[in-house]
Amino acid sequence: MQGTEDTGPAGERAGGQDPARGPEGVAPAQDGVRQPGNRSVRAQNEPAHGQDRTRAQDDQARRPGHPVAQPHEDHGPVRYGPPAPDPGLPVLPELAAVLAAASARPRPEPPGGGPVLREAARGYWDRRGLHGTVGGIAAAPGSQPLLLALIGAHGGDVLMPRPCPAAWMPQARLLGRPAYHVPTPAECGGIPDPYALLETVRRVRAEGGRPKLLLLSVVDDPTATVAPPELVREACEAAVDEGLHIISDETWRDTVHRPRDTVLLSPAEMCPDDVTVIADLSGALAPAAWPVAVARFADTPRAAVRHARTLDILTALGALVAGPVAHAAAHALGEPDSVRDRIWRAAALQTEVAAAAHRAVLGSGALARPPQAGRHLYADLGPLRSRLADLGVTDSMELEEYLTDRLGAPAPGGHRFGDELGALRVRLGTGPLLGATPQQQTESLAVAKPLELPHVARALDGFAAVFAELR
Repeated sequence: MQGTEDTGPAGERAGGQDPARGPEGVAPAQDGVRQPGNRSVRAQNEPAHGQDRTRAQDDQARRPGHPVAQPHEDHGPVRYGPPAPDPGLPVLPELAAVLAAASARPRPEPPGGGPVLREAARGYWDRRGLHGTVGGIAAAPGSQPLLLALIGAHGGDVLMPRPCPAAWMPQARLLGRPAYHVPTPAECGGIPDPYALLETVRRVRAEGGRPKLLLLSVVDDPTATVAPPELVREACEAAVDEGLHIISDETWRDTVHRPRDTVLLSPAEMCPDDVTVIADLSGALAPAAWPVAVARFADTPRAAVRHARTLDILTALGALVAGPVAHAAAHALGEPDSVRDRIWRAAALQTEVAAAAHRAVLGSGALARPPQAGRHLYADLGPLRSRLADLGVTDSMELEEYLTDRLGAPAPGGHRFGDELGALRVRLGTGPLLGATPQQQTESLAVAKPLELPHVARALDGFAAVFAELR
């Protein structure tokens, strides 16, 4: 297999510089290829994906003219995490009871999931306007093996936004697929800027590449934003016009903070024949300890071929959903009243707590888009660079170490999501602010004004104090 390398920021937006990357944004190229007047794209923007790389190696790799590492050296470093943001809530008792009732099941589901699980997933998407058949559903024990199988079922190079979920790049790396980051528009994360996408495709093809697959997420990890429908439409039209198939990760769609005020457009609604939708139930429906993710394929002959290839890969991997977990997942996907109530209450709670955390970050002088979904926010501490340098923090790896220690909770740096190591960006989870015990977390979920609870107020005060020190 050929090694897969991250690349530098994709091309500038038409009519000006890329708003997300600044004046030095350049289009990605195959690893080690130089653009006129620029140093190697790989050297320009070394992502430092693995913690097993040393700081000396990172510093050396970022120097202009440094030779690119050989492909075989980069197949292994995929153990860097981080996991999805912690929900900070106990397991829904009804789901725990369903899982316990099925705990005696001795066998796993067949590859792709059994009929009950697949029918539940079909119904879940049907209620969201994405109609299809049970035969177009596939399930796997988590989004990582499912995404690995989906990428493996498609030929060609992979494109994805910058930043993107931490789990995406490792899948392309393991398969040896060339992968390219494309900057996002100023308004949101999760989708590529349409102009930058077209420029990236053009340059990749000019260098002999075969761009075939685009990964995106309308409701995004890590930026906690929801892409406006008009931008989703523009990005998808650009991708389809260039012959790219789209994988839309909609894991976080049920975590939107203000669902009545937010218009969420799935790419599968506007390009039904060119989109595969995936969702990991750990987003809003089930705990991460019960790994299960589902994919919805288009109802076309070509999609049926991709579905069959995906099942072949899941079979070869032994990526089978555990029987008891499948039973609980099917119950959650059916969305009984208790599940819908938990989803609504969790989103309402995060609306308050994430907004308070966002105010604390802005109060320090840092930047962050207002969180619209999920249980996290993505902060840019670039304006605080001088103060951080005094504390020995000069890049996102050091920022991760500093904030993780000060906050007492994981604060993964932007380098884990494809952003430049030198950019002082970090994903901040809000789950730890909901309480330290199941009793406190349940209380946070039940009250109308969670910010007035003593344990939530103390946690937010401590969070704000860490950032106030950086002013």
